[in-house]
Amino acid sequence: MRPADRRRVVMGLFFFPRGGSSHAARQLAAALPAAGWDAALAAGSVGAPGELTNAASFYAGLDVTAVDYTPGRYAPDPLAADPPFQPSFEDRPGAPDRVFAAVGDGPYERLVEVWEQALGGAGAGHAEVLHLHHLTPVNEAAARSFPRVPVLVQLHGTELGMLQEIEDDPGCWPHADAWVKRLRRWAAASDRLMVPSLDAAERAGRLLGVDPAATVRVPNSVDVERFDRRPLTGEARLAHWRRWLVEDPKGWDRSGVPGSVRYHERDLAAFAGGGPVLLYSGRYTAVKRVPLLVRAYAEARRRFTVRAPLVLLGGFPGEFEDRHPIDVIGEEGVPDVFLAGWRDHDLLPAALNAADLLVLPSVREQFGLVLIEAMACGLPVVAVDAHGPAGIVESGRTGWLVPPDDQAALAEALVEAVNHPAERARRGTAAWHAVRARYSLAGVATAVAAVYQGLANA
Repeated sequence: MRPADRRRVVMGLFFFPRGGSSHAARQLAAALPAAGWDAALAAGSVGAPGELTNAASFYAGLDVTAVDYTPGRYAPDPLAADPPFQPSFEDRPGAPDRVFAAVGDGPYERLVEVWEQALGGAGAGHAEVLHLHHLTPVNEAAARSFPRVPVLVQLHGTELGMLQEIEDDPGCWPHADAWVKRLRRWAAASDRLMVPSLDAAERAGRLLGVDPAATVRVPNSVDVERFDRRPLTGEARLAHWRRWLVEDPKGWDRSGVPGSVRYHERDLAAFAGGGPVLLYSGRYTAVKRVPLLVRAYAEARRRFTVRAPLVLLGGFPGEFEDRHPIDVIGEEGVPDVFLAGWRDHDLLPAALNAADLLVLPSVREQFGLVLIEAMACGLPVVAVDAHGPAGIVESGRTGWLVPPDDQAALAEALVEAVNHPAERARRGTAAWHAVRARYSLAGVATAVAAVYQGLANA
């Protein structure tokens, strides 16, 4: 029985753990008790215990009710499985998670029924607030089964991306119109809509038809105790990359069948010269522009005054859009680009501390959690001057901002960052201070708890 001065929120996370929203939700749920709220989670899940996509494993230590999508992952028709495999906001041909706007009424209704049960199992009927991440069938489940419980909807941005694609090409998917109406209805019905930035509020206003002034802006956060300056240098740094690239390769995977790039000891010469290590961390979806990064690196590398390897950390197994980075690396014939594979998020602080610069060329990043994680470790960052990153990175102070899809500008930023170590260090120090002033986990948890309190007392 929880103390009388603590209240209860149930979080709904439709997707299995994979992207930034799951990491943001996990750390927020863990921090909320210190702000007076106990959190239970209803979350999508894939795989056996111990796998990073398994909800019980990913959210270990939290109160979790899982919706297991595993049976549908390799089914001939993932949407005919029980439960139907989760759709997503991204259209990736051949992937089991079909884009929402191509999903008809039958699978949609079955997903709503499954999530009504999941929310009930997580204790939604006795919660003071429901905190629903994204706009998904979980919203419909909450409205049908728990209409009296206040709902906070947190937008993470991918839903806005799908709406933008529908606006640009209304006939691109067969059920696009129905999903536009659903997302707008759920947004209008929420008691509060939470977004990470002013840009997100304005995009939500245009695409969802909500009043931007009625949204509440609370950024994502970073645990500054876990993500801190603990730089690895010399032999310690070399040993880190040896473990990841030579001794324990995760590598890349085209089709869901495990596969890896195994590097050799001789390849580590790229890390042995004392030059900076450049790091990308994230998925290989089209908006991330990883192929663009590889081409910009190939262009910039010719002007580096020191050898500076680029490590691509991520690439969810079996998932990539556009072209896989390995194909672009081969086409460009560029050396010193390493694929480190998809790793547990708990290992990210070590990777950041074994690097000197974080590069995120994504053109449609609603927030950019990895940016503040890198900055918390004292790394300056290179990002695109649009959406979330434009509000996080102060160009000239904490990093570099470049125009979207501008390969030459991205290459120029890489050259400046690599060839000017004193400037790189200055911006890294400023980044470290900026994160602690604006994005600390404790501060954000307190702000979210205040939103809950207002809804519960309304």
